Amino acid sequence: MNPLAEYEARLAQRRAVSQHEQKRFRLIGNARLATAIAGVGMAFFVFGETVIPPWALILPVVLFWVLVVLHARVVETLERANRAVTFYERGLARLENRWMGKGEQGERFRNSSHVYEEDLDIFGKGSLFELLCTARTRSGEDALAKWLLAPASLKEAAERQQAIQELRGRLDLREDLAVLGEALRSNTDPDAIAAWAEAPPVTFFRGANVLAAVLAAAVLITFGLYMARFATRTPFLTALLLELTCAFLLGTKTLQVTGAVNSPARDLGLLADLLALLEKERFQAPLLERLRNGLAESGLVASVQIARLRRLVSMLDWQRNIVFAPIAIAVLWSAQIAMAIERWRAVSGRHVREWVGGVGEFEALFALAGYSFEHPQDTFPELKEDEGGYFESIGLGHPLLPETQCVRNDVRLGSDLRLLIVSGSNMSGKSTLLRSVGLNVVLAWAGAPVRANRLSISPLALGASIRVMDSLQDGRSRFYAEITRLREIVDLMNGSRTVLFLMDELLSGTNSHDRKIGAAAIVRKLIDRGAIGMITTHDLALAGIAAELPGRAVNVHFADTLENGRLHFDFKLRPGVVERSNALDLMRSVGLEV
Repeated sequence: MNPLAEYEARLAQRRAVSQHEQKRFRLIGNARLATAIAGVGMAFFVFGETVIPPWALILPVVLFWVLVVLHARVVETLERANRAVTFYERGLARLENRWMGKGEQGERFRNSSHVYEEDLDIFGKGSLFELLCTARTRSGEDALAKWLLAPASLKEAAERQQAIQELRGRLDLREDLAVLGEALRSNTDPDAIAAWAEAPPVTFFRGANVLAAVLAAAVLITFGLYMARFATRTPFLTALLLELTCAFLLGTKTLQVTGAVNSPARDLGLLADLLALLEKERFQAPLLERLRNGLAESGLVASVQIARLRRLVSMLDWQRNIVFAPIAIAVLWSAQIAMAIERWRAVSGRHVREWVGGVGEFEALFALAGYSFEHPQDTFPELKEDEGGYFESIGLGHPLLPETQCVRNDVRLGSDLRLLIVSGSNMSGKSTLLRSVGLNVVLAWAGAPVRANRLSISPLALGASIRVMDSLQDGRSRFYAEITRLREIVDLMNGSRTVLFLMDELLSGTNSHDRKIGAAAIVRKLIDRGAIGMITTHDLALAGIAAELPGRAVNVHFADTLENGRLHFDFKLRPGVVERSNALDLMRSVGLEV
């Protein structure tokens, strides 16, 4: 299936539906207006001195009601069609490289102290997260961000691969999730919702629910008897007094429950339709089926339970109606609903975190499945058991670049070969190569397809020093920031995974003498302790490190050519050390006399 052609065809269909429903919307709206005017006119003649009987007003009233129902259905269909149009427009924007700055960028996840996040453009404008993220809930964004920041185990990554392979072709299901309702995208905090659900119970005095029900019934019965003249008002007033006393005793607890429930119930309610859609699906991949079963664990169906909570909160709002408010006071309405909410928490509260988390994982998987569908040439990596560190790729490219502009290279690390020293002139592709390796490692251990014709990879702990910046606020120079990051990369060696380090212009903030000694010592320490990695450099003195590590390090380079005063790059990786520098050529090309 060609994703571009499929999106274009579906977009045209959804736009046609939208245009058709807009015409129906206007037509029914005009009919409603005409019916209302006709009804008002008929009422004038009915209640005037005319022969038109009153029952004739039934016709415009019924017709108006039918038109209201039809209008509501047309509005719903129109909104769904418009959301489908938006869904496919965003998909086409990604395919046509118009997506940067238009999606969720994950700014709240940015962490400059993370060992590779800033270096690899995981979050921010034009980031990996923005390219991937189609989640409509905060929990979905949280799950995807977590997967990009911390590698999964081999078993987890393999299960995600199976799930993504199953989901990538289910475009109808992805569209259904996208059109459930615009309000579904919310800024709710999953931890806050779970904290409310798991909070210690609000305890009412023993038998409070029975007493409240008995008193409410007593008030209604005695009032009915009084109105029917079967009893005096004394029993009614007595029951009412007892009920008001009970309301006073329950007031603090009631307010505690009703004051805390509104936001979590509203936020959970947004998920009810999404949960219902996922619960009725059937999947083959073990991870998907396990997640689906988790939404109906212990006999509690998540969508049903959340819908029940939503009904309780809706019933709580009835007392705001000026007509119902006196009745609500008379029957201890808010107290009885508060106790029902607490009973709901006692049964369902402990499952809320799992339900919200399950939705988040589903959305993260759908996001990666969408990426897989839109990039059919990207392959799933072969995940290998830890063999002392292994990364072997054929046709490796940068996943944030358009496929038509992506120059691919072969990169191999592992076994005896532990280090690639990449030299080359400015703008030749050194940093891009490091990011290509790093981003594909992140994708591989998130369970996603990678931008490569083939990739075999073992579990790796990734550390990068590519975009290290100074900080005036923290009083840190660039050099100090860099050596701090290097310390963090060395500390990764204390974990169970082989470290993969990616270092751009290693120790460029110091003099050439100290730089060569320091860089050689750091690299040797990492390699001696089992790490694999890549470093780039302009300083050809660092290329000599390969001679100090025979068989374990090799030099590779990017070249450029100068033609008619203009530099040309092919971004292809070649063996050996670069033979020329283009710094002077670049300065002259912008008009500097050097």
